[in-house]
Amino acid sequence: MSRVRTRPTRADTRERLFEAAARVFEERGIGAASIEVIAAAAGFSRGAFYSNFASKDELIIAMLEDHAERSLQHHRDLLARHRDTTDYIVALGATERSRQDPLGRLPLLHMELILFVARAKKRRPELAKRLRARRALTAEIVAVTNPAAGRKGRIDPAWAGATLLAMEDGFRLHRLIDPDTTPADSFLKAVSELRRIIARR
Repeated sequence: MSRVRTRPTRADTRERLFEAAARVFEERGIGAASIEVIAAAAGFSRGAFYSNFASKDELIIAMLEDHAERSLQHHRDLLARHRDTTDYIVALGATERSRQDPLGRLPLLHMELILFVARAKKRRPELAKRLRARRALTAEIVAVTNPAAGRKGRIDPAWAGATLLAMEDGFRLHRLIDPDTTPADSFLKAVSELRRIIARR
């Protein structure tokens, strides 16, 4: 009895191209990675690549968008279940979302892709859109999990969100540069310490 071969869905194809591109970028560098090599690493033809993306730049934008959406959804799911600041921080530290996300597993490559896109001025609005989405969600998290948020003279959720994201990105960079003095949970430790300082005010 012959097996019925099913074609991969568009989502499956994109997922395989993301994974393959991450491997090829890591091995060869972004500039040296050709569309042909990426497609072959994913088990596809060049035509299959172009049926999903018009260029390597478009693939990179899609990879960054996919990573951002996974991250945002992860935080939305946590916020739905943990509406207290301490509970949220503990839950965030206990979860791991990078298993199905190549850029979550490769933070240096993630940063390289951001810089690659940022070098083209016309592409920067793509990055800005995702940054604003991250800030908006972080502000929502601050507002929901902290009763003092929004009160006069207390916490401005929007500014607190921007500050927390800058801290997170900073610690991520520091860990890439000096992992010996920057533990993986540095950001969460810093947030917990800020929480204690604010509670004493």
